[in-house]
Amino acid sequence: MIDLRSDTVTRPSAGMLAAMTSASLGDDVWGDDPTVNAFQERLAAHTGKEAALLFPTGTQSNLVALMAHCERGDEYIVGQSAHTYRYEGGGAAVLGSIQPQPIENAADGSLPLDRISAAIKADDVHFARSRLLALENTIGGRVLPADYVREATALARERGLATHLDGARLFNAAVASGVTAGSLCEPFDSVSLCFSKGLGTPMGSALVGSRALIERARRWRKVVGGGMRQSGLIAAACHYALDHHVADLAEDHRRAARLADALATLPGVDVTSRATNMVFASFPQDHLSRLSTWLEASGILLPLSHNTRIVLHRDVGDAQIDAVIAAFEAYFSGHRTTDGQAAAGGQQQLSR
Repeated sequence: MIDLRSDTVTRPSAGMLAAMTSASLGDDVWGDDPTVNAFQERLAAHTGKEAALLFPTGTQSNLVALMAHCERGDEYIVGQSAHTYRYEGGGAAVLGSIQPQPIENAADGSLPLDRISAAIKADDVHFARSRLLALENTIGGRVLPADYVREATALARERGLATHLDGARLFNAAVASGVTAGSLCEPFDSVSLCFSKGLGTPMGSALVGSRALIERARRWRKVVGGGMRQSGLIAAACHYALDHHVADLAEDHRRAARLADALATLPGVDVTSRATNMVFASFPQDHLSRLSTWLEASGILLPLSHNTRIVLHRDVGDAQIDAVIAAFEAYFSGHRTTDGQAAAGGQQQLSR
């Protein structure tokens, strides 16, 4: 199957597997896994932060970051569309007793500065204490504007808030912007980085920040069950990805743009967004069921919705993009898109 559901479906390359099996191992809870320690030191330097901490997942890395910044009864300001608010099980509230203060995201994924300012509470016993601003980059595949990031984090600092970045796809943002990962991390007190999406590791995320913050995070990581033993296997995969897979993200971006251009030519298809490795497209509502069947029969795994997200990754090459474009073109060449009725030729093709 050509899997376009997410870049989380990537599999480790042969070189990555070799690096994992040859890694020197210890016990990371005791702090003596040499591969983990070397990776954390390297990532801290790579991002311009004092320290780094390895986690099994990005959800846990983000959760622990929020818990390291905030106490019970504190709140964090976050976007309605942000993963930490919408897609991570409400962990901050459920496990951290941290109240989210969601703000509707602007079209580019940013949080309007005036709304951030208005959401910050006064120091009053009636209110949860505003302690943290959390942004996400990329968000929906879009790269946050650099000027906006500087303004938003400066506003937070002026109002006494810390800042956290969900940088699950920050390397996509760096490659698309032509800047270093460190420059994108610099405005934030903490950043969560995921290696199991476009970079292709089987698992692994990391939190970077000050030494004091990372020491608090280490304690919370243990509390929420993230203390791992011979996790040098994971660190070796992440280390390999930094050396060999980051530059490849540009190919994912190129293929996403090519697919978006092809979809935009099809009748009734509206490409609503294209950025980095993601394409969002709206397909004719009355064709969703038949189109889903067609794609599955064509060996393409893609759940369709009112605004379908299509994600490119290192396991989808040019030949697979050719096949995906051909499948869409074959469907729409044989089906009308105005009255929901299939043309005769399309019906014949679909029955095969």
